[in-house]
Amino acid sequence: MGETLVVVSKVKKMVKEAGFRTGGDYIDSLSSRIDSIVKASIEKVKLNGGKKTLGAEDLS
Repeated sequence: MGETLVVVSKVKKMVKEAGFRTGGDYIDSLSSRIDSIVKASIEKVKLNGGKKTLGAEDLS
């Protein structure tokens, strides 16, 4: 995985507050999933044409 797309400290804090720990591969996998979601949204908007701003509706 290249660039980390999440705020690691905030994710770890959230997990810790729930009483759990993050495995060594968790952050990379989470970033990879976010990367895929964003790329899919971009492709959806490209196919529909016209707008240049991604919105919540582009997540599905």
